[in-house]
Amino acid sequence: MSLSTGPDQPLGTPQPQSQRLNKGFSFRSAFSLAFADISPIVALYAIFALGLFAAGPAFFWAFPVVLAGQLLVAGVFGELSSRWPYAGSVYQWARHVHGTSLGWFAAWAYMWGLTIALSALAYGAASFLLPVFDVENPGRVTTTVVALAIVLAGSLCNIVGRSVLKTMVTVSIICEVVGSVGLGTVLLLFHRENSFSVLFHGFGTAGTGHWLTGPFLVAVAYVGWSFLGFEAAGSIAEEVDDPERNVPKAIILSLFFVALTVMYSGIAVILAIPDLAKLIAQPGGDPVTETLVAAFGDGIGRPLLILFVIGFLSSFLAVQAAVSRCVWGSARDRSLPGSGVLDKLAGRERLPVNAIALTGIVAALLILLAGSKLYGVLINFTTIGFYIAFGCPVIGAALSRLRGTWSPGPFNLGRYGAPITYVASVWIIAETINIAWPRDIDGQAWYLDWSMLLTTAVLGVLGVVVYLRMKPQIRDPYGERLANERHAVEEPSTGSASPDAGP
Repeated sequence: MSLSTGPDQPLGTPQPQSQRLNKGFSFRSAFSLAFADISPIVALYAIFALGLFAAGPAFFWAFPVVLAGQLLVAGVFGELSSRWPYAGSVYQWARHVHGTSLGWFAAWAYMWGLTIALSALAYGAASFLLPVFDVENPGRVTTTVVALAIVLAGSLCNIVGRSVLKTMVTVSIICEVVGSVGLGTVLLLFHRENSFSVLFHGFGTAGTGHWLTGPFLVAVAYVGWSFLGFEAAGSIAEEVDDPERNVPKAIILSLFFVALTVMYSGIAVILAIPDLAKLIAQPGGDPVTETLVAAFGDGIGRPLLILFVIGFLSSFLAVQAAVSRCVWGSARDRSLPGSGVLDKLAGRERLPVNAIALTGIVAALLILLAGSKLYGVLINFTTIGFYIAFGCPVIGAALSRLRGTWSPGPFNLGRYGAPITYVASVWIIAETINIAWPRDIDGQAWYLDWSMLLTTAVLGVLGVVVYLRMKPQIRDPYGERLANERHAVEEPSTGSASPDAGP
């Protein structure tokens, strides 16, 4: 039983069934969704060339550095999701641990970052899908139309039901793992062109500066995009069986196993690159595809494209599932304009259909901007949006521990919880600054160098306006409302409310 979010109903009254998400995900389903959200193929392919040309083959060591930092964050998320397993992940965690303002802006950054990412994933999938059908050099209009069709098809999959989503995500994961690990193994065993020592060389990418404080920091910023999405298991927490225990495990293990897959594939590709020194000296092109074609011949082209399409599509489905739950959870709290529409559930499986549709519509509108300067600026917000959204609950948890108000849930890190939370806070702040830092990249317009700061400022100001408008009607945190209801049920004669159920 949960609480009503109707505008005229007091807290502590039974919530209508329409305000609860049905159970429908197991631990395996939650793990699969988070795994697909990160997507090993997308995580590696999207940043491999950027990292290689920025810092040489030694950019590989950015992977374990970022993984170490993100595992700390995942540990904190595990504790937070065990304490507050409600739809919306970072929104719910930040709001319950440190207050409505922090939670609201975590949701704002998260919803924008993920919805923009949806448009990028659909456009990327279209770019790979068209050559599969022998469409050579497709124009912007053709790619846009296919991308819009992908948004529509993906949104329908998320709307139809959890069973369809689970099946498609599971199939895509099998394809991704078999493809990534299989290709990597063949490259290492039969097509290795370079010794392992190249993993410690920057091949002159440092220029006149120091490699660690220059190119390597750039590589760490790029790789910071690769290990995102593991929080998706927390977004569907209300739909997971025994979420207090299953969601934390899904968050941590999905990140760990995706990272292993990405790093294994990354080493394999680096060691198989023909004439590595020449490639670094003349940056450009697609080193992953060129390396695979050199190893397997032109026949690898179509299967490789299909593999990329699967990776981008599975990530699209998982990202949309995650962001739609954040929209729905925020609307249930009356935190967003149009909450009365966005908090509705529909269908036999009682899904947030309106919230899913909204994310699809906004992603489609963004795709129509593809190729424009504004789209390029917006795309750069996806990474910084994630890190801002991640930082809110992590820093909130650190402040809660410093105040002495933290109490653990069924899953907790024990005596290591406090130091892990503090170090995770330092990491998330440092990486956010590193990612947002306006670097002068050759041939890039000044507004792209400053795009993350510009978009953060613009969306931040817009967020303040929306928040101030919505603040008077925002309801108490969902966990507090549930606690009030339980207390009212236990003492029906008095109808008294429980103490603050916050940290």
